[in-house]
Amino acid sequence: MTVHQIVVAAAPHDAVTNHALVLRDALRRRGPSELFARFVHDDLAGDARPLAALPTDPVDALVVHASIGEMTLTEVLLNRSEPLVLVYHNITPPEFFDPWDARVAGELRQGREELAVLRDRVAVALGVSEFNAAELRGLGFADVGVVPLAVPLGRLDVEPDPGAADRLAAAGGPVFLSVGQVLPHKRPDFLLRAFHILRTYLAPGSGLVLAGAERSPRYARAVHQLAAELALPDVWFAGDVSDSVLAALYRGATALVTASEHEGFCAPVVEAMTVGLPVVARRFAALPETLDGAGILLEAADGPAVFAEAMLAASEAGPGSVRDALVAAGQRRAMELAAADPVGSFLDALDGAIGAGAGAGAAS
Repeated sequence: MTVHQIVVAAAPHDAVTNHALVLRDALRRRGPSELFARFVHDDLAGDARPLAALPTDPVDALVVHASIGEMTLTEVLLNRSEPLVLVYHNITPPEFFDPWDARVAGELRQGREELAVLRDRVAVALGVSEFNAAELRGLGFADVGVVPLAVPLGRLDVEPDPGAADRLAAAGGPVFLSVGQVLPHKRPDFLLRAFHILRTYLAPGSGLVLAGAERSPRYARAVHQLAAELALPDVWFAGDVSDSVLAALYRGATALVTASEHEGFCAPVVEAMTVGLPVVARRFAALPETLDGAGILLEAADGPAVFAEAMLAASEAGPGSVRDALVAAGQRRAMELAAADPVGSFLDALDGAIGAGAGAGAAS
């Protein structure tokens, strides 16, 4: 059985790419399988191939991961006959990017248009959360399944970077970690305002680490400017970090915090719960579903001051503490997600698509 996957961009430390690579390893135990991408980061040249290299001969199925628009990719899919499995990671509402990056906003709008174009071409549609699946149903997709994101937790089983570990150990108070790209919908600006309140009034000496690539230059400049205007000490913009640095951050941090207003799943929440970090988040998109009660989940109307108070609660350990309850609940939730067997569920859905395609005379 030959099954290939396609993503718009294959990039290191990207949740969509990581998910596809986990699935590729499982697919290769059944037969030939490659990951193709319209754009391939140099660091992934050995794991992903250019879309132009996709063989023209039919295979048993193609799997496309949707998270942004790319008409070249969509045209390739429309001109092929194999059963098509759509894995939907969600497309960020373009309104988040309108003030900052018109090009990305346009690609996001185009992505939603392309979903409609592909609808009748798709044999099986899967959302990595019920939130995503519901959106596909709203777009007219039928019989949409839910297969959770495959989070490669093994990448954290590496020797922690000593420099990063030492930097966190030297902090004078609790250290809060945010993992995610510095993008408008992730709301690091909100997080900085909450941290300002926390450090000024509640927990002097606390620190904040923002680990994630800065792929929206104009917005990133605004976030750095805000940090400067608030005169915030002990804020570390770590950028796009290696697995060894990320391992050190997870091991040395006090809690994971995210102010994000749009997530199709949120892999860092799972990573944090697995390693025993409490989570503070906001009630937006798929975050309530992913956490399922295992973190502090603030209402959308709650401002930075309420978020700061939640950060403090997540940092204070002791018998009967909120922190200890969050750690225990998070580890239970992480075990539930692991037991859901996202890889096995995906393979079952794939087999259904191939069986349906074979029944219709598709390649086998």
